[in-house]
Amino acid sequence: MLVEAAARVLAEEGAAALTSRRLAAEIGSSTMVVFSRFQSMAEIHWAVREEGFARLNARLDALAASDDPVADLVAAGAVFFNSGLANPHMYKAMFIDRPPEDDNLGAETFERLVALIQRCVAAGRFPAARESLVPVWAAQLWSMRHGLVTMTVAELLPSEQARFVLDDMTYRLLVGYGDDPGRAKQSIEQGTRATADAEEIMS
Repeated sequence: MLVEAAARVLAEEGAAALTSRRLAAEIGSSTMVVFSRFQSMAEIHWAVREEGFARLNARLDALAASDDPVADLVAAGAVFFNSGLANPHMYKAMFIDRPPEDDNLGAETFERLVALIQRCVAAGRFPAARESLVPVWAAQLWSMRHGLVTMTVAELLPSEQARFVLDDMTYRLLVGYGDDPGRAKQSIEQGTRATADAEEIMS
């Protein structure tokens, strides 16, 4: 409750508004309750990010690995998008605001994406790949999804339209990486189904 209140204040009003008195008022308690858990506002900011990444990783962990690495890559992208829409305040602290010093909580998320792409390369789905391109492609896929989450949360793009754009851009990138167009479409369909199944189990 305290972390979610902090995420909301950070997202809507910025770090300057994040005070012990404000948080106490948000949760209907005293400042002592705030300081019994955290020693500083920096610790609270870190806790918001930690909780956000924990929720994202839990949703990613719920995805069962399949025999189609491209479908698994697509599913992870859909989970990232859905997680951003489900936790918009935390998403801002995770991926838009400057992180606290020495905070590398997002590194694991990026490495998971790199590992998924490496599976696709190893399976021969991306024949155009060179090892040096893998982190570049990971950055491309990440920035595409991040942009769509940001536009959707800002109500610049309806969520269903954003999902269509996500699938279309994913398809074009997969084909650009060397995947067969027909197999790419099948993998997108399979990955979308896997995402829906995993999130239904978690709900």
